[in-house]
Amino acid sequence: MTVEEILNEASALLLDFDGPVCSVFAGIPASTVADQLRGVLADGGYTDLPKAVADSADPFDVLKYAASLGEDESRYVEAAFAAHEVEAIASATPTTGAHELIEAWHESNRPLAIVSNNGEPAISAYLDLHNLRTSINFVSARTRTNVAQLKPSPHLLDQAVAALDITPGRSVFIGDSTSDIEAAQAAGIRSIGYANKPGKRSSFGSVGADAIIHALTGLMITA
Repeated sequence: MTVEEILNEASALLLDFDGPVCSVFAGIPASTVADQLRGVLADGGYTDLPKAVADSADPFDVLKYAASLGEDESRYVEAAFAAHEVEAIASATPTTGAHELIEAWHESNRPLAIVSNNGEPAISAYLDLHNLRTSINFVSARTRTNVAQLKPSPHLLDQAVAALDITPGRSVFIGDSTSDIEAAQAAGIRSIGYANKPGKRSSFGSVGADAIIHALTGLMITA
């Protein structure tokens, strides 16, 4: 089945945020945010971090480690992360074709949800900044209480299809990571891997994405 057939058979579209919609940390490097989150842990007395956490350029690695330490640590680090994400939105770069895809889907009179491990405040700020709010029916995103339920857990996807009142099998999710594809499979949702970097095509193929794309432009959406 082609990408267009999958999209046009679907009753709802679910989109990951960082990647398929925009590059959140285009102006503020993710490695800088990871360093700042490690600083939050250091302020709490956690200075001897595992090497993988101490060396990681991915703030999500620091967040996951904080969640393993306890509720307070998770809450403090998540709050700092959410603030940095909101700050980053001002310099976030829209993904080519993403806004056009969102608008075309909205015009097809089918619901669309953002499903993301990023924080809801940052996503809301982006939607408002780019006048996309009215084209989005629901946002299923990270909060201070669901850090343990981020993708590859199906929780956020389950939440989205429930809110849209659509059966999982009638939905399709576009994501740019293997954890997105794994979450979609666990939720019973078709998946399209957005291979925006070298090596992702083979990774998506290995985890069973239903289709793979390299760009969001040129996708034919019919009403």
